[in-house]
Amino acid sequence: MRKRILGFAAMAAASAIVLAGCSGGGAGESGGDADFDAKPTGTLNAWGFENADDVGTSRMDYAAEQLSDVDLKLDATAFDAQKFTTRIASGDVPDVVQMDRRYVTTYAAQGLIMPLDECFAAQDVTPDEHWYPSVVDDVTYDDEVWAVPQFYQPPAIIVNKKVLDEAGVAPEDFDTSNPDGLIDAIGKIYQESGGVPSRLGFDPVATGQGGLWILATGGQLNDDKGAPTLDDPKNVAGIELLKRITDAQGGFAAVKSFTDSFDTFGDNNQYVAGQVGAQVNAQWYPNVLGPYADQIDIQAVPFRDTNGDPFSVASGTAFVVPVGAKNPAAACAWMINLTSDDAWMAAGEARAQTLKDDGGLNTGLFTGSPAADKAIRDKFVVETGNAGFDQVISTFYDVVDYGQSFGSSPAGQEIQNELNNAITAALLGDKDPEQALADAQQAAMRAYENATAG
Repeated sequence: MRKRILGFAAMAAASAIVLAGCSGGGAGESGGDADFDAKPTGTLNAWGFENADDVGTSRMDYAAEQLSDVDLKLDATAFDAQKFTTRIASGDVPDVVQMDRRYVTTYAAQGLIMPLDECFAAQDVTPDEHWYPSVVDDVTYDDEVWAVPQFYQPPAIIVNKKVLDEAGVAPEDFDTSNPDGLIDAIGKIYQESGGVPSRLGFDPVATGQGGLWILATGGQLNDDKGAPTLDDPKNVAGIELLKRITDAQGGFAAVKSFTDSFDTFGDNNQYVAGQVGAQVNAQWYPNVLGPYADQIDIQAVPFRDTNGDPFSVASGTAFVVPVGAKNPAAACAWMINLTSDDAWMAAGEARAQTLKDDGGLNTGLFTGSPAADKAIRDKFVVETGNAGFDQVISTFYDVVDYGQSFGSSPAGQEIQNELNNAITAALLGDKDPEQALADAQQAAMRAYENATAG
């Protein structure tokens, strides 16, 4: 069961990171030529649905039942950005591709994928009603929706109650809208030996969750046209808060070295080992901690913005139809069926059966669709018998409604990479935050200009 749970978590983690030309006008014209209203028949070539677990296979089975005249040919290798552009250029074009949502706008701007508004109309789907608006925002560009999204793993702060109780700190002290109180709580928990951290008060996951910190403190990663805005003065506050947090625990280099040593997916993970008081984690991580429920005592608190309100960001994967796809009608029908409420309920049933057979805690499925999330929670997410885990599960469900998009940009992946470079340089003290962000902006803007050159 532990291996299976780690498989679930690894799949979700890959979705949260990275599964994870021409002008947009060219793509729009290609989308107009696609007959999404045609009856879905024939061979459907799909790529990127890698290592599908019970959640994936159950949805594919459901879609196959609805589309009996479609013959699915699945290339289950992982999506690769370079391979994608090479395949398009060579004419080896899949009908549907799964990828991280950060890539979608890049390919939309380059004219490599089709807009899907006509697909949604053909399938009687209204994107902002079927999915969370923040999830749809991830794949919206130039007033069109370019992908069918799936999953939404919101972040929250999971606290280690054993460590907190030992230090006399309460979960609510991890309030990211109250920096002074947060630093005080960190100081009470932090321990070191010979100048090397042995216990962190708080792991902010500075580079893995950098966008969360920037957006929650009032910054933005791109404007409404998709152009990078990394040098926006409002972005400095998030980096300055991260530097306060890491400086209070021996500095970023020491913190990063210590967190890199965590047995994150193993028996001696940072909660079992008492190496953290709290840590920012995406919704999939409680699946990792489930097998150790009898060894740990955890709770969760929302990440909060500067106003003190819960704050979350959307992340996940999506399906696109490349320009030149031979069977766009089948691709459209398959994507919509795969992400329908009925398909997600089939996935919820499959997951519940797996947990019944092998043991484990049902932490829910976070699908990207509010109706599906609610239906799965109502039917399958029962009390675990562990009050701490029940509270954690409930907290993640609570914060979904506060989600925002990272922003849709043709340079989305480059913006993320350059933001991480800026955060690293600033936290190490190599550059002040303003200079680090200015340098990152130049690099991201070059990528944006290349993507939109036409």
